Amino acid sequence: MAKIPVGILGATGMVGQQYIALLKDHPWFEVRYTAASPRSAGKKYKEAVAGRWQLAKTYAPAVGDIIVEDANDVSRAVAAFKKNKCSFVFSALEMSKDETRALEEEYAAGGIPVISNASAHRWTPDVPVLIAEVNPHHADIIPFQQKARGWKKGFIAVKPNCSIQSYMIPLHALVQAGYLVKKLIVTTMQAVSGAGYPGVPSLDIIDNLVPFIGGEEEKSEKEPLKIFGTILNGQIQNAVMPKISASCNRVPLVDGHTACISLAFGLKKPACLEEIKEIWAAYKGLPQEKKFPMAPEQPIIYREEENRPQPRKDRDADKGMAVVVGRLRPCNVFDIRFTAVSHNTIRGAAGGGILNAELLKHLGYISAKK
Repeated sequence: MAKIPVGILGATGMVGQQYIALLKDHPWFEVRYTAASPRSAGKKYKEAVAGRWQLAKTYAPAVGDIIVEDANDVSRAVAAFKKNKCSFVFSALEMSKDETRALEEEYAAGGIPVISNASAHRWTPDVPVLIAEVNPHHADIIPFQQKARGWKKGFIAVKPNCSIQSYMIPLHALVQAGYLVKKLIVTTMQAVSGAGYPGVPSLDIIDNLVPFIGGEEEKSEKEPLKIFGTILNGQIQNAVMPKISASCNRVPLVDGHTACISLAFGLKKPACLEEIKEIWAAYKGLPQEKKFPMAPEQPIIYREEENRPQPRKDRDADKGMAVVVGRLRPCNVFDIRFTAVSHNTIRGAAGGGILNAELLKHLGYISAKK
């Protein structure tokens, strides 16, 4: 099968690099187009990331020779799209929200599907915020989005904030099994790679914890409600539950976000710890008859050890796409509490974006044909 050519916007940044690395041997997609800031434009990719490559994994030699385009020059991407050098783009842009919002819309208006990591469109009512296992049906809003905006082929789909990845899938498994999740208190300990490169100054984070990440708590409290929401009249209506209180902290780890969660159930179903573990163990999320290359074999991995999960030991589980959960126990204030770890630049960023693209290909929204 011929691979679908894809482009990366923001290809030289932390998330862009992760996209490049993860797509190196992807069986469906092949990087054929890269774009970044004007200072990188005109250089070969290997020149643009020289001295800036942050990953242990490397990139395909062919990608190293691709000339980096100016991400602001949408006409170049449209020309590549028409020549079948780019069927869709992953957006890992590092701009202001207004700049990102306008630029992604320009790409979509030019006929190019945009699968975005940026937060600019997460609150746009007709843009789906996708976690492939949790709300694949939200892709159904794409035709409404295209019709409302007059976009014939282009569209925008986004993935949510990296900090909620570690607990949304375990929550979804419980909701799917009939538990009514009413309230949620979450404290996150987030790795420095979530801040991009060069990120947090070393003197701020070494031997320290920073109890504030701009905008992170608001995202953590609101985005799950859109993901658990419903499509109505061409817009996504947010769910009313669970009520969420979030505290987000930056910690001196390179990769891996940890969340400590306490949750309260409604009256539908009493909490049973062994049953919850069985639900998590049985959870698959995506249709098993279709093999999605980036999907984890086991989306939720439960560790029985009293001192797990740990970011260094668990963040890379199942290609870095699994959520590793542990310390499930009764809560003295709510019903249950547990700890979860996910890889923030894989599951929470590029890997999650690739899995969304695989889902959208499966659903027929992206293809190599023009």
